[in-house]
Amino acid sequence: MQFIVCLGIVSLFADITYEGARSITGPFLRALGSSAAAVGIIVGLGEFLGFTLRLGSGILADRTRAYWTITILGYLVNLAAVPMLAYARNWQVAAVLIIAERVGKALRNPARDVLLSEAAIRVGRGWGFGLHAAMDQIGAVIGPLFIFWALARTRTYSPAFLFLAIPAAAALASLFMARSYDITGHPAAERVESHTEGQLPRIFWVYISAASLLALGFVDFPLVAYHLGKINLFSRTGIPLLYAVAMAMNGITALIFGRLYDHFGLAVLSAGIVVSLAALPLCFMGGAEAAIAGVACWGTGMGAMDATLRAGISQIVGPNKRGRAFGLYNAAFGAAWFAGSSAMGLLYDRSLLGLVLLGMLAQAISALMFFLLRNKLTPST
Repeated sequence: MQFIVCLGIVSLFADITYEGARSITGPFLRALGSSAAAVGIIVGLGEFLGFTLRLGSGILADRTRAYWTITILGYLVNLAAVPMLAYARNWQVAAVLIIAERVGKALRNPARDVLLSEAAIRVGRGWGFGLHAAMDQIGAVIGPLFIFWALARTRTYSPAFLFLAIPAAAALASLFMARSYDITGHPAAERVESHTEGQLPRIFWVYISAASLLALGFVDFPLVAYHLGKINLFSRTGIPLLYAVAMAMNGITALIFGRLYDHFGLAVLSAGIVVSLAALPLCFMGGAEAAIAGVACWGTGMGAMDATLRAGISQIVGPNKRGRAFGLYNAAFGAAWFAGSSAMGLLYDRSLLGLVLLGMLAQAISALMFFLLRNKLTPST
């Protein structure tokens, strides 16, 4: 448990950094002259690389077992890119830095998730990943509030990004402290419920197909923020506060869904997806009150995903292939996210109804697939 909490503290500070930046990415790019289509493509490409590159990182982690080296290097790239946004003078330079931040996250995540999964088996997979996600989301709540304070003080974006160097440095310091609590040199003698010693099991491929459909239909917040800013539904400082609401919902529901997953399995993820798909019509086709409700639904969907998707992977794939499995899962998820974000960005200027229907349909099919898989994975406690 100590190790999970330590990694959670690292993620807390890291999320203050890049989720703070993420809360204003859409309006920031628009201020630099970017179009809605460009925002969708930039964010989608960042997520695409941020997920697909995890395949190579996961394979590298499995082959070298250099989990800490890869994790530390990834955090360095991930966190250094954010304060540098203060020096971006056009949207193209900002786009490169936004994508670089995602690439750093791609490098570190599979190795870190292997470390985390070996600790989570001792307390329950859903609870372990859910607790980590909740601490992660505390930072994701603080980050937008931090940006709100910085924008209220400076009224410009560049100083706000520079302030994020403070939590970035704290995250790196915490990471080296967490290293001293490493327990993964003595892996748990875990019993894996599926065939894990040979090829990846067939259920794994069905699982990532369902996850990919979920990613395809899950709208990214920068596009939501772009829309809310364009129609003047919320002020420049109001949008980070709205993102903080989403992150608070994410953290709270991650704990809830994590505990429920350990008792009821994948059916709880399907329930979370049903809630999350309501975010699309509420955010894009309603007023201020509907948008607030939609952002809360969006955060609930994120919480369900954070607590359950990685827990499911750790349940069906053994530790010797888990880095590869996390990498493959993230590659498929990222490719689908890129396709969905790009399509939604293009649809935004043509048909808001089409954007909403695309997202809702993809998520609904995903929810059905996970529900049908519910009996294939038994609860871990």
